[in-house]
Amino acid sequence: MHPPARPSNRLSAARRSLTSTAPAPSPGPRSTSIVKPRRKRARFLKTIAQNILDIGDGLIERCMMESGLPRPRLEGERGRTVGQLRMFADVVRNGDFMGVRIDPAQPERKPLPRVDLRLRQIGLGPVAVFGASNFPLAFSVAGGDTASALATGCPVIVKAHSAHPGTAELVGRAVQKAVKDCGMPEGTFSLLFDSGRDIGQGLIKDNRTKAAGFTGSRGGGTALMKLAAARTEPIPVYAEMSSINPVLLFPNALKNRGEAIGKSFVQSLVLGAGQFCTNPGLVLAIDSPDLDKFIEAASAALKETAAQTMLTPGIFKTYESSVLKAGDHAAVTCTERGLATKGENQGQSALFVTTAEAFRKSHDLQEEIFGASSLIVHCPSLDAMLELVESLEDQLTSALHIDEADYADAKRVLPALECRTGRLLVNSFGTGMEVGHAMVHGGPFPSTADGRSTSVGSLAIYRFLRPVSYQDLPDALLPDALKTENPLGLNRRIESPYRRQAATGRLRLHASR
Repeated sequence: MHPPARPSNRLSAARRSLTSTAPAPSPGPRSTSIVKPRRKRARFLKTIAQNILDIGDGLIERCMMESGLPRPRLEGERGRTVGQLRMFADVVRNGDFMGVRIDPAQPERKPLPRVDLRLRQIGLGPVAVFGASNFPLAFSVAGGDTASALATGCPVIVKAHSAHPGTAELVGRAVQKAVKDCGMPEGTFSLLFDSGRDIGQGLIKDNRTKAAGFTGSRGGGTALMKLAAARTEPIPVYAEMSSINPVLLFPNALKNRGEAIGKSFVQSLVLGAGQFCTNPGLVLAIDSPDLDKFIEAASAALKETAAQTMLTPGIFKTYESSVLKAGDHAAVTCTERGLATKGENQGQSALFVTTAEAFRKSHDLQEEIFGASSLIVHCPSLDAMLELVESLEDQLTSALHIDEADYADAKRVLPALECRTGRLLVNSFGTGMEVGHAMVHGGPFPSTADGRSTSVGSLAIYRFLRPVSYQDLPDALLPDALKTENPLGLNRRIESPYRRQAATGRLRLHASR
């Protein structure tokens, strides 16, 4: 798939192809959403999913060659990619994402009458999506950012990641075919390639871009945020950046299940060569013989783990230098390394131990190491553990391993974790993520650019929407979603003295209760 000479050409094409749902005159130049009937848009998303499946084994083989990731991992990721496209198709068909609210006029209200107010959510406009290195399918060309943006009716311009261009092209052609097969406007989807930063920076600076989705390093995410903030019209950048995902081990859980927790911890740590944004990079626990048994079990399991090929030479070099730096710290002990490497760019897993005092004093020990490396911190007491939690940067995930006898202690820590975490887990680890309606993959800065949002789950659609209120518009000029007859059959919130309106039927006045 060859990119156009100028990315702005596709943005212009998207703008020219816009239509309105209302019979009113055509929208002005700032209206940039592709507004199509919901069923057609839902069919479009499902067609993308099917087209990706139709690529067959060639997609998996190409992705394996470019990323070094194993077949089972990529087959699972393909399933997740297809699943979230289908989920957003259902969200579009349902229509609740429009968030329709109606406050009917009350001309008899005293001392002043109330105007008629109606609200719906509309797409922001063209969205720039940056493919991720560590998820060549689920967070890339047709990943969650693209799916949620297309679901709102926004045109999408994807900047392919240079680590897997062939994979990007195969998926891009699947999306392009769905655009044609479903009769979507030409500017609905674009895919651009660039081995540097010019295209990405250009997308953020272009005044026709209205939002961006990014998964990657903190440096890359904050750079895009600065570019977006410096524009004449600043735009939101939804960047998922860095997290060390603390794991808190409580005394009774360690006493009763310490060895088993240690083994499952290592399984999570080395998954995908540790190249997950939810990788368990930090363990906090109260010093005890039971913690020693956990460390022994984890070290024994880690010792048998094979080195794994990392995504790119650059990521491998950064991982190696970070591990060497951690091992050279005066207050840090390396308890175990995985099996030695047998090829190029293979990351050897690592497990380190330090004290609460050393961790508190050294900011370097609190930085993310992108790879299969984790740091265990011995805490002298629960108070010391809570103090460390309160000193941490904000996170994507936090995990508590507890038994019922630990509940009282866990209650003391939970408020601090809630303030710093997007997803709290009990007796599991952050790796592995359900794509559903209640999922949050996000967290306060610096784990993400905006902790009020998520990049996984149906709630992600709201990143690329904004509310518009319509006051005293005649019914003939209202968008269909807001018309009194409810021609789209939407669930709508009708304020008192009206009741909530179901998906069918007119507004009917009821006596206030």
